[in-house]
Amino acid sequence: MSKFVKKGSGDTPGISTASLPDIIFMILMFFMVSVSMRQTDRKVMVSLPGASEVAKLERKDLASYIYIGTPTLQYQSLYGTESQIQLNDAFRSIEDIRDFIASERESISEADRPFMTVSIKADENTRMGIITDVKQELRRCSALRIMYGARKVGAISSY
Repeated sequence: MSKFVKKGSGDTPGISTASLPDIIFMILMFFMVSVSMRQTDRKVMVSLPGASEVAKLERKDLASYIYIGTPTLQYQSLYGTESQIQLNDAFRSIEDIRDFIASERESISEADRPFMTVSIKADENTRMGIITDVKQELRRCSALRIMYGARKVGAISSY
């Protein structure tokens, strides 16, 4: 009878790491392309109010954001603790909204201008008078597509 003899010492070969830099580079490029950086630094504290029915904004590239809330701690010494309006990266007044909307309209293409949406992200403790003043100014500059930022809470059941 013949005997079977094992060749070699029985060690398995090591894993090749030659393609590891290529894999890491591909993952790095994927995250660089897919992750978007924050456009503006929020200088106001915004705790969004709850809503039972929410809809997601379809085209965020056509949205302009107005933040209304109490300034963060580092800005409270300058602006106090009353609600402030933030347009892009600066505190502004109601009169500056018209220039803000005009510059936002100029930054998008002519075909997309009718679909431009103004998203108001206001703190839940903000007085309604400020929000009403912002809405009136938006009407004056013909920005009629307005969306309010809200967080989804449990659905309210009706009997």
